[in-house]
Amino acid sequence: MGPFSFSSVKTVIYEAGSAARLARVCRENNARAVVIITDPGIMKLGLLDDVLADFDRERLPVVVFQDVEADPADHIVTRAIDVARTQRADMIIGFGGGSSMDVAKLVALLAHPDSTQTLADVYGVEKARGGRLPLIQVPTTAGTGSEVTPIAIVTTGETTKSGVVSERLLPDIALLDPQLTVGLPPHVTAATGIDAMVHAIEAYTSKIRKNEMSDFFAREALRRLSANLLTAVKDGTNLEARGQMLLGAMMAGQAFANAPVAAVHALAYPLGGHFHIPHGLSNSLVLPHVLRFNVGVAAEHYGELAEIIMGQQLKRGSAPADQLIDHLETMIVDAGLPTRLRELNVPESVLPQLADDAMLQQRLLVNNPREMSRDEALAIYQAAF
Repeated sequence: MGPFSFSSVKTVIYEAGSAARLARVCRENNARAVVIITDPGIMKLGLLDDVLADFDRERLPVVVFQDVEADPADHIVTRAIDVARTQRADMIIGFGGGSSMDVAKLVALLAHPDSTQTLADVYGVEKARGGRLPLIQVPTTAGTGSEVTPIAIVTTGETTKSGVVSERLLPDIALLDPQLTVGLPPHVTAATGIDAMVHAIEAYTSKIRKNEMSDFFAREALRRLSANLLTAVKDGTNLEARGQMLLGAMMAGQAFANAPVAAVHALAYPLGGHFHIPHGLSNSLVLPHVLRFNVGVAAEHYGELAEIIMGQQLKRGSAPADQLIDHLETMIVDAGLPTRLRELNVPESVLPQLADDAMLQQRLLVNNPREMSRDEALAIYQAAF
């Protein structure tokens, strides 16, 4: 065991129904003016109704910024920062999926009264400077793990994304309420669940910063996620399965926050950028093919994960790593997700452009257990087509 460092969120609150006392949590942390960052779908579903009623009871001023879109563009982040500054917010809440939570991180950083940086200044690794407003994250999907990661992804052009990676983005509190995920449609439950599994798998094989603690969280995440994904997809009202998925997604987030993700994500991002395919689904489309590419150098680690995910289903006489990949492919099908790029109307002619764009994600590719060339990325897209 070599030296390592491990960072995570300060406080985790896990309790069904806990979102309804969010204002009290803010009060306990000395908030006087709160901005909640969310999206129109959350408002339409009424998931904030009980939350806002609690703010009324506590007489705590709150403003809701509800304009976050999937793969949020830089101008949306800038507008949210302006709202928080105008309201003189002293606490930010991200309420929703990964997009809302990512925007909330950047608002907390850049709406700080002493901040002199712009959004463009902080793209990259550890470019952020100065303080950050207190930040609470409330996930409504069991997938991104953004509630415990120091990463925010922003759409910066028509088809391009940029990341902000900084310890300053780590939230103060992650509030996990499985009741918020009960209304998720099956396809969203499936895609976000596979996304969380990818986080754990890639953290476990991360080339540069894999360590004892990230391994522990990755393994525990996969135990929970693999055992509960199909139940949550087929019976969305099963609160136990929903809760296990939420905890598993958070643990996967804790793993990859410290042992970063790699080629699956690098190849998934261009699919989101060009075709607005949801991130979790983009990951699932390329996952088996990236694993097959890696298996020559990562077979031992994949075999260890196979034992966790498959248990007694593992067959003697067949390589555990290969069985893992086949098992994941079957799980994706059983969860009702498409498995081919052509099913999402991705034309074969664009695959070379996707490969070019994937090569721009060197921040992620350096973590992959096997070095990947542009032609190898193209072959993976072709296999997924």
